[in-house]
Amino acid sequence: MEWREFAQQMASLARELLAQDSVDGTLARITRAATELVEGCDESGILVLSGRKVRSLAPTDQLVVDSDRLQERLGEGPCFDAARTKESVYRIADFTREQPCWPSFAPEAHALGVGSMMGFLLYTEEEELGSLDLYSHKPGVFTENSETAGWLLASHAAVALASARSHAQLEQAVSTRHLIGEAMGILMGSRHLTEDQAFDVLRRYSQDNNIKLREVARLISERGSV
Repeated sequence: MEWREFAQQMASLARELLAQDSVDGTLARITRAATELVEGCDESGILVLSGRKVRSLAPTDQLVVDSDRLQERLGEGPCFDAARTKESVYRIADFTREQPCWPSFAPEAHALGVGSMMGFLLYTEEEELGSLDLYSHKPGVFTENSETAGWLLASHAAVALASARSHAQLEQAVSTRHLIGEAMGILMGSRHLTEDQAFDVLRRYSQDNNIKLREVARLISERGSV
């Protein structure tokens, strides 16, 4: 691998990732970049693990989804181990060989068409694990250079993903604040309430009916009343 060229490609990718206008767009660019930049990578996806439930984000092929669902069904696999151990990198060189750590997952993954696999931890939260997973149809193609390239990509991806998620959360917060303000204005005008009284109506309705405050505000804005 020509590392100077790789560094230039990574610099270009970093700008592309930060230019994406949504979290989904950022995720899709990350997984596509894995197949373009990491030697031996045929397919890629981002797995989110919540407890024992799995979500597949931005998969480049059905193989990724099938592998994620297999891990969920069996309750074993490299991503489950990463959740328990918080390992930042894993590499499985050859699925044609016995894998004692995953006696059920390995042969079934090979039957799906997985020859070798690598994964990189993107983030950990209190209830979720996110990892970038790279697949090859052939065994033995992921080398130490591939692992280094994947790790560098994942490091850039983690920063870009954190930025995209923060931006999305900020946009949602601003939107929610605007929606609540609109609903309060409707209540204040229709019921002759003060600002505090209008907000208290929203809050109590939300609590009594176990509905999020944003949803209550949306209903009022659409219907004109609770």
